[in-house]
Amino acid sequence: MALLELKNVTKYYNQTIPALEDVSFSVDEGEFVSIIGPSGAGKSTLLRCINRMVEASSGEISVDGVISSSLTKKKLRALRTKIGMIFQHYNLVDRLTVIENVLHGRLGYKSTLAGILGRYSQEEKNQAFQIIKILGLEEQVYKRCDQLSGGQKQRVGIARALIQNPKIILCDEPIASLDPNAAKLIMDHLRNISTEMGITVIVNLHQVEIALKYSDRIIGVNKGKVVFDGLPCDLTAAQIQAIYGSESEDVSFDLGERHAG
Repeated sequence: MALLELKNVTKYYNQTIPALEDVSFSVDEGEFVSIIGPSGAGKSTLLRCINRMVEASSGEISVDGVISSSLTKKKLRALRTKIGMIFQHYNLVDRLTVIENVLHGRLGYKSTLAGILGRYSQEEKNQAFQIIKILGLEEQVYKRCDQLSGGQKQRVGIARALIQNPKIILCDEPIASLDPNAAKLIMDHLRNISTEMGITVIVNLHQVEIALKYSDRIIGVNKGKVVFDGLPCDLTAAQIQAIYGSESEDVSFDLGERHAG
């Protein structure tokens, strides 16, 4: 059984043009999937429908065998502990330290009162330190997040997602605000999370060459529709044209570069 399944998912923000139209695909445990497409294609809406940050207008989404659209608030909160989320602009609390931001990933497991009071077990704190070390942030553990670089902030975002013990991590343009060196480091970490931890990773990307290098599979989206779903080695220049349309001339890619892992 697929870990994630979308069936005929459509989303309207208004009644005229759908942001997503009849999107169907499934993702297996441990897969690394990149979703590519031009700005405004519906990539962010797609990720936000998966964790119900945005409600789909129609269709069905199931995560780990559970259909999310019918869940009560309490059950949705429990399901979301299985779904980590990483944002382009990090979504951290700048005035708090790295360790405090990472521990926020445990809030889905807490009562409201325990969350407000910041009550975390020693086991949770130990796990946070361990994840922070894996991501190379041990020297920043007590720094406020407003003192970090963009790449460091995004690694804090990854650590916060990992401490949820998720089955899926959704990444919404995680490297769009980063320089090439920081972007490579983030993508390497995400690839390792998929390969070594067996966690499914779904990444929205604008950069075709990065999708080609890191992905097990690529889904191309244009105007809310899936126009390509296949292996990186099957992505042709004509298909890139179909995904990006007139923007394809501005998209840098190298069809000779493939993920070798």
